[in-house]
Amino acid sequence: MEQGKKIRNSLGIHDGIFHADEVTAAAFLVLSGLVNRDNIVRTRDVEKLARCEFVCDVGGVYNPQKKLFDHHQADYKGDLSSAGMILLYLQERKIISEEEYKMFNNSLVIGIDAHDNGKAPQEVGYSSFSHVIANFTPISYSITPEEIDSHFFEALSFVEGHLHRLKKRYEYNVACRKIVATSMAQCHTCLFFDKMIPWQESFFALGGKEHPALFIIMPAGEHWKLRAIPPDYEHRMQVRLPLPEKWAGLLEEDLKKVTGLPGAVFCHKGRFTSVWQTKEEAILALKMVLIMNGIPYENTF
Repeated sequence: MEQGKKIRNSLGIHDGIFHADEVTAAAFLVLSGLVNRDNIVRTRDVEKLARCEFVCDVGGVYNPQKKLFDHHQADYKGDLSSAGMILLYLQERKIISEEEYKMFNNSLVIGIDAHDNGKAPQEVGYSSFSHVIANFTPISYSITPEEIDSHFFEALSFVEGHLHRLKKRYEYNVACRKIVATSMAQCHTCLFFDKMIPWQESFFALGGKEHPALFIIMPAGEHWKLRAIPPDYEHRMQVRLPLPEKWAGLLEEDLKKVTGLPGAVFCHKGRFTSVWQTKEEAILALKMVLIMNGIPYENTF
């Protein structure tokens, strides 16, 4: 592609039907301040693309140094789509940190790349992020290019919002990391938090896979929660030690009868979490679970 005079903060992507990868790539560039939304050009015209500072998902070239990010050409052998290429570019240029890169990649972009390259499973009843973005495309095939562009920018706004929320959630998790680290240093069998915080990501980022804790206790609205800890972050639907089988799925009066605790509220049938009216009763429930499993209660906190 011959390089002409560039329009600063501009992005060229192909016109016609759009997909999650180039919409997400565009959203990353807009949110990073590298592209002005008003300077996004949807075209396959070589001369128009040559004037864009960034080109994604069109053009047949992958060259980050020249800000060209296509993956459709035969000489590209990697697994990235334009979304993965742009995310990697942001990390390599230190526009985002390595940890932010991993967060965006693991929570979203790996799946987009796999879907766009035909490597994601297509299962009945399963709707991926790429499927959601595909639903932004026009329903009718009889539609003008201007109408397709309108649908694209609607999808772009949606993806921008999603990425923004992912980043804010990540930043809040990082802000809570010191609280998690303090509890991990002080506690052995059960982590205790005196306020509701996101803890799982920080716990495992801080070496939680090797930490001996089996449970956490923290507020849950007006009540308190006793929750079992997963073995690692990759198996978050599993737990190191489940709550008692005879508690599974019980509510209030039934759970009160089984436990003898007047503040019993609920135990999930999956035996990974339970709710109690007070902190003291959550602690008593923990003590019961440990005793049932022959685990010393001393030095739990």
